[in-house]
Amino acid sequence: MTILHRHRPRRILAPGAALVIAAFAAMGAGSASAQECFFIFCPPQAPVQQQDGGARAPRQAIADGDYVRMYAQDDSEPFPVPAFKTSDVDPAFLRQTVYYPTDEEAGTIVIDPQRHFLYFVEGRGRAVRYGVGVGRTGFGWSGVANLHNKQEWPDWYPPKEMIERQPELRRTLSELQSGIGMHGGPRNPLGARAMYLWQGNKDTLFRIHGTTEPWTIGKSVSSGCIRMINQDVIDLYERAIEGAKVVVLPSRDGHQSASLR
Repeated sequence: MTILHRHRPRRILAPGAALVIAAFAAMGAGSASAQECFFIFCPPQAPVQQQDGGARAPRQAIADGDYVRMYAQDDSEPFPVPAFKTSDVDPAFLRQTVYYPTDEEAGTIVIDPQRHFLYFVEGRGRAVRYGVGVGRTGFGWSGVANLHNKQEWPDWYPPKEMIERQPELRRTLSELQSGIGMHGGPRNPLGARAMYLWQGNKDTLFRIHGTTEPWTIGKSVSSGCIRMINQDVIDLYERAIEGAKVVVLPSRDGHQSASLR
């Protein structure tokens, strides 16, 4: 007995439908940028582009090899900058480019103490985001200032109030050209770079600087200044220009002790 098979005609997808399916396939390919694409329209990326909604960044956002290079030891400096062990902090606090819509102009620095992030605004919805350490309870501040000047391997002159609170500091200080302090170097708490925030002709005494304690990034432990991983503060130092606007957002924990206006 002969069995007849009926062959169904093949259906050819319309060009528009094929594009839609291809777009969904690309969105489901596991890329960190897929969530930002609307069908086939995706924003440009470098090196990582993600919606900055506060969620912890996935470890795969930047390949381990990129982080190794980014935070490798730097022997080109006057003092060697040791490699940073990236496992010492939450991956969210490692340097990355994020989607950051804001009305601030490119070149502005925005600091979010509540979330322990510093943003260097690049414009067009992009910013370079760095993890930072901020002031502990009672040492918070907020407001608008300007980046008055910046220094490489700066000397440190702790305020007299700090010396009074921590008299043990005296053993590490000496008489320098501008007062009691510590010469720049690998043991200096300001690290490899410092950027000084002023309001008009007044020094706010708050700084953005490196640190000798990079494992404190993402925590509230300082006396009000903004501390960064040395490799990150060097990167920010190269991007930021003197006179740049610096916006420090208020903390939402209700413990602001000072406000820069």
